[in-house]
This record gives sequence, C-alpha cells and structure tokens, in this order.
Amino acid sequence: MISFSNFSFEFGGRYLYKDADWHIKPRERIGLVGKNGTGKSTLLRLITGDYQLREGEMSKLKNLSIGFLNQDLLSYESNEPIVQVAMQAFERELFLETEINKLLKIVETDYSEENLHKLGEMQEEFLHMGGYDIRYKTEEILEGLGFSTSDLSRALSEFSGGWRMRVMLAKLLLMQPQLLMLDEPTNHLDLPSIEWLENYLTDYEGTVIIVSHDRYFLNRMVTKIVEIANQKIYQYTGNYDSFLSQKKERDELQARQYENQQQYIKEQEKFITRFKAKASKATSVQSRIKMLDKLDLVQAVEQDNSRINIRFNMKKEPGKVIFELKNLSKSYGPIEILQKSDALFSRGDRVALIGANGKGKSTLLRIIAGTEKYEGERNIGYNVIQSFYAQHQLESLNLENEVLQELTSFATDKTEVELRTLLGGFLFQGDDVFKKIKVLSGGEKARVSLAKMITTGANFLVLDEPTNHLDMQSIEILIEVLNSFEGSFIVVSHDRHFVSKIANKIWWIEEHQIKEYPGTYGEFDAWNKVRLKKISQEKLKQEVQETSHTLTVNQKKENKGGTVSASKMRKQLEDLEAEIESNKSKTDDAEAKLSLENVYNDPAELKNYSQLITDLKRERAQLERMYEECFEQLMALEEQSD
Repeated sequence: MISFSNFSFEFGGRYLYKDADWHIKPRERIGLVGKNGTGKSTLLRLITGDYQLREGEMSKLKNLSIGFLNQDLLSYESNEPIVQVAMQAFERELFLETEINKLLKIVETDYSEENLHKLGEMQEEFLHMGGYDIRYKTEEILEGLGFSTSDLSRALSEFSGGWRMRVMLAKLLLMQPQLLMLDEPTNHLDLPSIEWLENYLTDYEGTVIIVSHDRYFLNRMVTKIVEIANQKIYQYTGNYDSFLSQKKERDELQARQYENQQQYIKEQEKFITRFKAKASKATSVQSRIKMLDKLDLVQAVEQDNSRINIRFNMKKEPGKVIFELKNLSKSYGPIEILQKSDALFSRGDRVALIGANGKGKSTLLRIIAGTEKYEGERNIGYNVIQSFYAQHQLESLNLENEVLQELTSFATDKTEVELRTLLGGFLFQGDDVFKKIKVLSGGEKARVSLAKMITTGANFLVLDEPTNHLDMQSIEILIEVLNSFEGSFIVVSHDRHFVSKIANKIWWIEEHQIKEYPGTYGEFDAWNKVRLKKISQEKLKQEVQETSHTLTVNQKKENKGGTVSASKMRKQLEDLEAEIESNKSKTDDAEAKLSLENVYNDPAELKNYSQLITDLKRERAQLERMYEECFEQLMALEEQSD
C-alpha cells in the first residue's frame, strides 16, 4: 500500500528520521509508538501529504483512500445535525439522492426517454451502493459511540470538543477508507464507546494505524508495533506487551554489541596512539585509522530512567470507615443522577469508578470531595484527610512559576531540600526544577500536581481522570505512585490498564444507584460480560413478547418437566429460518420493483418501496438476533442433557 525507502526528514532544525524504511501492507493493524517528539504525528502527515518528503522515496497505491482522525478536526464548525455531518461520508450516495429527487420532479412533466433512462441508471447505482441504508448505518455508529437517539438531531455546534471528535470519528468509520489512521482515539471516548470501537475495528477490512497511550487498547487492537527511536523505524510482530518483551531482548543484544564495539575501538585507538610515530608501523596505523572511519557505529541503548522513589507521608492514620453515603440523591433539573443510594468506603479501599460519560461519575466524586450539593447524608470518617485531583488542577498551575517555586508557594511548611527530594522522585532532576510550568508537557504538569498532592499529607485521594493526555511513561509513574500510597483512594478513569493495576474494587452507577464489585478490574470485566449478556437476553425476550410476530423465543413457558424441550427449540429455529428466508425474498422483490418504470416514475411509490426495504432490513436484523439467541439456548440445553 505504502512504502518508505531510505528516507530522511528534518523538522525544526533536527532530523526526526535518517535513512529509515517502512512498508505498510493491506489489512495490517499497526500501533505506532515512540517517545514524545520522536515524530509520530509527522510520519502520519507525510502519509497524508500534509508534509512533503525531500530525501528518500515514498510510494503509494494509486487512488488509495485515507482517513485521518487528528486534533485538527476539532476546528470543524457546523450548525447541521450531527447525523447529517456524519453522513457527509457518503458523498456519492448523497449526490445521487439529490439528483434523483431533482429528476423525479422533472419527470412529473417531462417523460423524455433521456430523463427516464438517466433516472433509472441513478436509482440502480443508488440501490447498489446501499443508499437506502445510509441513515440507518450512520445512526447505528453514532449511537455505538455514545450518542443517544435524541442527540442525533442536535447541531454539531451544541457539543463539546470531545463529543465533536466522536462525530468526526463516526464520519471516518462510515467512509471505510483503505487506510484508517487514528491519533489518540480513546482520549475522546468513555469505556463503553472504547469497547464498541474495539469490536468495530476487529472486523475492519482496511489497514489501521493507531497512535495511542492506551496500553490496554493497543493490546486488544494491534497485530504489529512500529516504534520510532534513534531516527529509525523498528517493527515488531504482536501486540504492545509482546513488543515490550521483544524490545527488551533487542536492547540487551544492542547493549552487548555496543560494549563489544567500544572495546574494539579502544584497542584500535590504543594501537594507533602507541605506534603512530614509528615509520615501520605507518601502513598498519593508517589502515586502522581508515577502518575506524568506515566503522558503522552501534548506538548506545537509551536508558529508561522512569523509575520513581516516592513515599507518601500521611499525617494521620484514619479510622476504619473513610466515608459513608446514605440515601444520596442528586439531579440536574429533570436529569436524575442518583436516587436514595447508599455506599460505604473503608480504609484500604482502592476504588475505580467506571462507566459511560453522563452517568454522574464526576458528580459523585465532587459530592465525595464536598464540592457539590446533594440530598442525603455524607459522613466522613475519623482522622480522614482528603486531597482532590482533577483536570482543572493542571489549569490552575501558575504558568510563570518554576517547578520548585510552584511547590514552595503551596507547601509552605516544607524545606527546599524536602521539596527537591520529592521532585527528584517525580523525575525532575537537577536544573529541571527551575523549568517554567508553561514549557512542561501535559505529563510533566500532571507530575507537578501529583507532587503538590503528596505535600498535603492526605490519607484519602479523590482523582478524576488523572491519566487524561498522559504518555505511557507518565501513566506508569502514576501507577507506581498510587501503589506506593499506604492510604485509600477513589479514581475515575477509562484507562483499563491503569485501573487493572491500581484498583481492588470497582464502582459504577446503574439505575441511579452506586453499584460495587469487590475485586480487580479483570475479575469485574469477566463477571460483567456474563451479567450484561444475561441482561441482553432478558431484554431480547421482552422485545420478542411485545412484537406482533407469531413466533417467539420466550423461554419462560415451561412444560411438565419445567423446561422447554430441545425438540421444541429446534422447531423454533426452523421457523425462524423460514421467516428469515421469507424476509430476504420480500427484500429482493422490493429492491427489484424499485427499478420498474411505473415505480421510479411515481415519487410516492418510490418512497413507499424505499421505506419498505428499510423496514424489512431492520426486521431481518431482529430475526437474526432472535435466531442467535435461540441457537445459544439450544446449545446450553443440550449440554445440560449430556
């Protein structure tokens, strides 16, 4: 698809790439990784043509379609409903729809053979391209990304940046480009939407390149890691964890090669220094000098100095109960968040509060922190000293302050030596403590805020999305910080790797109640998938009962033995198969009639048949879900009988 050969690229007076190579093949799922500033975004913009290559070669497949999700899309403005914005992906289909409607108006008075022939051709192409399904597909993807049905008619301009980015992502997914490039897609998604995107991309037929700091997401999605380091591009087969293992082996080999080469160079230089004045050795000396000049130098392995050495000094040991919520209720006008909900948080609890955006996670954190009004009781335990970390704290840092100065102004009871020791634990070494806040990266600012939190002597931490926009190194540092903390904490996060490393309990909000799972995220995830499947099955049974179909997969009916017989279940499967085949036949018949002259010449008939096709396809989707559910229950029944 795309091939980079022996290319170099200079940006801002330094080389990001030097004599590098990369070949992108069809249907690859690639994770593009590297430290900040190594040139990941630059490489993607070379592919799109935003940047031009001056050294080396880049070749592309002719007419290669490329979709690129990046921060620049946030600048797109529109007052159109989001469903219309996302449907812009169907450029040809929308053009055909407009032209067909124009021609339908024309043929009401002008029945010329030319107009009728043109209309027929357009209708046939529109049908072949699935034009009658584009709205349904668009709504399905937008709702998968977290929008409610009522949101679809709202203007794009009404939504915040993160939600706008979801609309842009939906548009790209609907375009189905041969090459889809996603730059930090999970930054704008909540957990259910991330899981939906994973399922969608698993079956994506094109090539996908993902830049992400979400380790869990990369492990689930990619089959190859491409690392940018030392102005080169290195490729590894497998997911991110596999890459770390392979990289460790490669670094160990490179370190040995570097040491051996350095030893060899020292020996040759020693020989040259010893015999350069002797005429009898002149030829040998010159030979070795030339040999060293031509030597292909092995680069030293970059050392990862991200290990921290931090200890929280809690001022007091809290009591057994950190806080208790009783009959807690919270609403914003007609929007109800919590309704007479209870929760108990004990000493030693390390809770991750997860779930979809809009369910009230941040609201609950603010109630716990005491910064949000509520109804009910909030009882804080004995000797509890809390500290609240939220994204606005990064914004509240004084940009003109130096790092050390920021901590000194906050922790007035600490000496400079104590604060410099603390900052050293957060990787601010030597003169780094004199850097201005305004020149720090997002991850570095987060470390400053965490350092400030430690100076409070808190024994209970409340953290709202602490991993947002952090690089992998900073996330690992935060994991180490929290694991070294002897107190308790509650954290809102959609980063599953982060949550799986730090939490011993999972909370979520469901039906306006605070729910708890007493275990790790991995254990919760396995349990929750089973739970949600059961809920889905029950919901499906309800839907089936409420339809006018004579067929049903309602398994609540019991026979004399107390269960539905396997033979009866097989009969239901046969009936469902017949229904599906009948639906397909009706759909094919309706699509064929769309091309008939008496139909495409009659706007009312054309509209009726178009709507019929849409309804039939939705009905078939429901029948197929019913069939799958019935089949799974038959399998379970037969396993029990065995």
